[in-house]
Amino acid sequence: MTLEQIVLKAGDAIRHADALLITAGAGMGVDSGLPDFRGDHGFWTAYPMYQQLGINFIAAANPAHFKRDPAFGWGFYGHRTNLYRETVPHAGFSILQRWIDRFELEAFVVTSNVDGQFQKAGFAHDAILEVHGSIHHMQCLRPCHDDIWPNIETFAIDFSTMRSQQIPTCPRCHDTARPNILMFGDDSWISSRSHGQNIRFDFFQAGIADKNVTVIELGAGSAVPTIRYLTERLGNRPQTTVIRINPREPEIRPPHLAIGCGALDGLQKIDAILTA
Repeated sequence: MTLEQIVLKAGDAIRHADALLITAGAGMGVDSGLPDFRGDHGFWTAYPMYQQLGINFIAAANPAHFKRDPAFGWGFYGHRTNLYRETVPHAGFSILQRWIDRFELEAFVVTSNVDGQFQKAGFAHDAILEVHGSIHHMQCLRPCHDDIWPNIETFAIDFSTMRSQQIPTCPRCHDTARPNILMFGDDSWISSRSHGQNIRFDFFQAGIADKNVTVIELGAGSAVPTIRYLTERLGNRPQTTVIRINPREPEIRPPHLAIGCGALDGLQKIDAILTA
């Protein structure tokens, strides 16, 4: 099929759906100006100071830093906290919201992103599953208890050393606090918040078991394939059409649909058909 034919089929899938499942990876944030961490060079383009230190994304996103050198651990995550707070969600988020409202779709979001952009864009907080947690929440590093609380800290980062002047602490034991994010090599992440979201997602899936469902996957790559695996599992259920939008790895088995472009571009292409 030509790209035009694929986009037409994608529009039909949304128009005739009862429910919309949005699955999103890191590529969803690129059009909002967030950095692409694809490969070491992508990470070092965003954080050249880590290249000088010989640290890649996997090494930076590691809870060991909070134990050995909390100021260095919070240098990375404090900067990302600031960045995500300042970022304005791109127009693709509004396009998705408009489809949900126009076609009266039941909707749920599943994302591996920790940036909170779907909440900021106005999506219902109780219809979002953040499988890797959220940078906007914190927990005790040890942990001395299972509490999760909002990240309301401010951070000033020394970019020459990637160290934070502020080191958040646990309100109970006063030891170091860390983001409530599943990191690489992580054995102390408190998953209860994401688990609660996952229970709501299970209820949502049960409620749409006999309905026409369209899944839109946005910017989910194969390097950390959590979202792609979920999308493909969802695509196995009857009465489900998957639309995969990805600029580098759009391939998906028929009858599902692949659109080889960025998230915003792909959503705008489909929206042009739906508003024609």
